[in-house]
Amino acid sequence: MELLKWSFQDMVATITIERPPANALSSGLLKELSLVLDEIQSNDEIRVILIHGEGRFFSAGADIKEFTTIDNGEDFTKLATFGQELFERMETFPKPIIAAIHGAALGGGLELAMGCHIRLVAENAKLGLPELQLGLIPGFAGTQRLPRFVGSAKAAEMLFTSDPITGLEAVQFGLANKAYPENELMENAYRMAKKIAKKSPVSIKAAIELLNYAKTDKYYDGVKREAKLFGDVFVSEDGKEGITAFIEKREPNFTGK
Repeated sequence: MELLKWSFQDMVATITIERPPANALSSGLLKELSLVLDEIQSNDEIRVILIHGEGRFFSAGADIKEFTTIDNGEDFTKLATFGQELFERMETFPKPIIAAIHGAALGGGLELAMGCHIRLVAENAKLGLPELQLGLIPGFAGTQRLPRFVGSAKAAEMLFTSDPITGLEAVQFGLANKAYPENELMENAYRMAKKIAKKSPVSIKAAIELLNYAKTDKYYDGVKREAKLFGDVFVSEDGKEGITAFIEKREPNFTGK
């Protein structure tokens, strides 16, 4: 593993994202995460997973520079589909997954966190989906999960303005479970993980399966459509302008084409 490290004790596996400075979610990082889940799923000594980021952030978003290496919308759709399938696997994973979020969980970073069963946040953390600021849209099921947590009106505000919310606000709106001072976040996350690890793995697995029945066929239709539009928006003139402006560190000039 080059971009992640993981270990376990007391029946809790801790996965650490190590891709400084922003812990951006590259395709390589997502593939490593999938491999780690393979190992954890087959290890009966592990009952709970805790994910957090090393350094300043949980994850400040997808790897925008990697986007410039993709030539067409079809490949972009494939990238979105891979991320969607990985985060769906996480949400249906038979062992609880807790995200401990400090610094920022933005774009793909928030989509990763939303694929976890529980989100614990630092009070001053920033959470948001700023993709529209780049002339893009979320591609890892963010458009479908965010309204489930915060409601359609708040989701629309967060998407349209690209403004993040704080950890305290995330709890208020239902996006996060609990907020703590940043220096107390990991201690409390471990405490919750250990408490859950004492439960019967059989009953936990059953509960996770049943919780996922709340997702309707319409949800999965939306996820599929998101991946398609993710690719379509990428090849638009606005999409290209947004990525170029981000890399050049300037305001984008969108034309609606």
